[in-house]
Amino acid sequence: MKKFLSYLWILMMVAVSTATLAQTPTEATVVLEKPYHPEADAQADIDSLLVIAKQEGKRVVIQAGGNWCIWCLRFNNYIQEEKEIAKLVADNFVYYHLNYSKENKNEAVFNRYAPEGGKLGYPFFIILDEQAKVLGIRDSGSLEAGKGYDKAKVMALFNAYKS
Repeated sequence: MKKFLSYLWILMMVAVSTATLAQTPTEATVVLEKPYHPEADAQADIDSLLVIAKQEGKRVVIQAGGNWCIWCLRFNNYIQEEKEIAKLVADNFVYYHLNYSKENKNEAVFNRYAPEGGKLGYPFFIILDEQAKVLGIRDSGSLEAGKGYDKAKVMALFNAYKS
């Protein structure tokens, strides 16, 4: 009986190990960066980015959302992993993640740049010139494809506002 239980134990361990190795990474196992900072002084951060934008001849993209928003995290991850998009963004924009959460709704900043933005869902994008003039406010729903984003549509968004 002891021998049987030993064999059974070994067999179970092999089965569990094999099943574990056979699994492919799923979205649930991928850890996405959390780029939103509820503690930040958003207006001061944006003011600093406007100075950089002016010096470098770039525009400012504000991605509104929060670390609670899976689509916000997916978009952030997507534009970093897609090299062509990452280059387009780096060459033409300074980028900011404007937090909206129960900890900090950044109401004054949202009221200044996108008073109707909350109707769009998250994430949404506010594009500013170097003088803080709002050039556009865009939703992200039209950029989605399945559980990700459509590269051509994301490229078109950034190309429409590049400096």
